[in-house]
Amino acid sequence: MGVLMAVAFWDGAEVARRLPVRGLIDAMSKAFLVPPSTPVRQRIDSTFGREILLMPSVGEAFAGVKILTIMPDNRNLDLPVIQGIFTLFDFRNGMPLISMDADELTARRTAAISAIAARQLVREDAGSLLLVGSGHLIPFLAQAHTQVREYSSIKLWARNPEKAAHTIAKIADFSGRTVEFAPDLNGAAREADVISCATRSKTPVICGRWLKPGTHLDLVGGYRPDMREVDDEAVCGAKIYVDTRAGALAEAGDLLDPISRGIISAEDIAGDITDLTKGDRRSSLAETTIFKTVGSAASDLVAAEFAWTAA
Repeated sequence: MGVLMAVAFWDGAEVARRLPVRGLIDAMSKAFLVPPSTPVRQRIDSTFGREILLMPSVGEAFAGVKILTIMPDNRNLDLPVIQGIFTLFDFRNGMPLISMDADELTARRTAAISAIAARQLVREDAGSLLLVGSGHLIPFLAQAHTQVREYSSIKLWARNPEKAAHTIAKIADFSGRTVEFAPDLNGAAREADVISCATRSKTPVICGRWLKPGTHLDLVGGYRPDMREVDDEAVCGAKIYVDTRAGALAEAGDLLDPISRGIISAEDIAGDITDLTKGDRRSSLAETTIFKTVGSAASDLVAAEFAWTAA
């Protein structure tokens, strides 16, 4: 007979307590030198615009799977759009170890991955950060980016000024950072050294002609082929990195759309998060750099393993 085992659950507050941002960035940098084995996630769409995502990953000692639901209509119900759980297993004996809130885990590991890329790709003299969007991820991105660079100016643009004000207040509570609302996206983008986007836009919100030399673009929001956060001009000629090649070439609309029209090719992707952890950097101060992430269960597993072993 098998062993019946009750698995404990960590809620969002407990996950947050066990995943301090600085420690997570450092742990993930080391872990991605030899990343876990991770297939492209499985997405199941419904006719109602709702989705469920299945994301497994396997390492030497641990394995895990994340299950997410995506409910766009939850915006009108004051509920999170993305919800789910992650379960960690001991892969030496197959025993389930812990289940945890996937929302907090996802937000923290996503921001940490962006910070790892920024540490390698953002210019050392960068002084201004622009956050684009007002969703759940933005405060985490603000905190993570400011762990790897000191910014004298942090601005936020969002379509809804009321939501933007709420997010700015949340960033102040979350990380003690002062953020200024940017009413003009064009002007704010022209001034920014780093632009971090976390939207669900299907049309570009950032234009390449706005960018000054040396800008770094952190593209987090688009996770489907029909989503775009930047236009062709921004992508063309940029040095491009991704979280995983397989995921980006299956789901990243910011790359798949211009690839399909011959604007760029898959060979224009310079590397992935493992290449960055091994030391890849920008080639010149004037170069535009892009880090495009669609999310990977490898990141979830690394973060969950870090939280478990620290505990």
